Formats: sequence, C-alpha cells, structure tokens
Amino acid sequence: MLAVAQTTHAQTTQPARPELPPARDVLNDMLRPGDTPSARPLQPINTDPVVDASTGAASVAPAAPQLMVMREGSYLVDRTGRLKKTDAQFWELTFESDGKPLKDPPVIVLPNLKLQIMEDQLKETRRDLKFRVTGMVTEYRGRNYLLLDKVIVVSE
Repeated sequence: MLAVAQTTHAQTTQPARPELPPARDVLNDMLRPGDTPSARPLQPINTDPVVDASTGAASVAPAAPQLMVMREGSYLVDRTGRLKKTDAQFWELTFESDGKPLKDPPVIVLPNLKLQIMEDQLKETRRDLKFRVTGMVTEYRGRNYLLLDKVIVVSE
C-alpha cells in the first residue's frame, strides 16, 4: 500500500515589507537641498497691478483706456454681462455698467457646465441675451478668466 503525504506551507499574498527608515530621517532627506540645479524653490509671482492685455492699444475702440486685471481669487457676485465668441473661439463675457462707472475688462469664460447652459440658451433663442453670473476670477498672462458657479438669464 502506497501512502502519499501532502505538506502545506502557509502562503502569503503580500510581499515582505522592507524595513522603513525612521520618520526623522525621511523628513531630513526631504528638507535637504537637492544636488541638481532643477531642485530650486519656486520664486513668488509679481503681485503688482497688471494692465489687461485686451485694453488700451490692444482694444478695437480708438483711445480706449487701459484697464487693470482683477486679482486672482476675486469672487464676482451677481454681475450682469453679455456673452460673445472671440476671434480665438473663446467665450468672452463683457460686463454691463448698471449705471455705475465699472471699469472691468471682459473676461474669458472657462469651459464648464454653466457655460454650456449659456451657449444652449443663446443657440435656442438666437438673440443677444444678458446673463447674471457669479464665479471665481483667475488671472493668466494679462487676462482674466471666470469659472462660473451660478448663471441666470436676465429677462428684458
């Protein structure tokens, strides 16, 4: 009679973990300046007022004033404006003055679902509409951009 014995070994599905260095050593390594020239800290961005690139001499109107860009992180609340497509195929929102001497340059609207709603409304009605918008302002290379949070079509 032949007897066969089977031996079982405990198998793990996890690889053996290497021994981790102490947290203090990891932190010291992270804080040590790098050996490569690319390991430099980022320099702060100039926060002086910037002229909007689409105003002044860059504007279509003769003798148009130069307007300052709004600062990054500004929040616009319930501002009324009209949406139009630029030559570069961006959507630009031009603010209405509401009887006050507001001198905000037009902003480029960043693509999101709120912009899609505005586009659909313009396409559906086929006329110039006014929108009341709320959103966060960003700044890039002398222009302002607007990330919309809320959009309402203003009835005439």
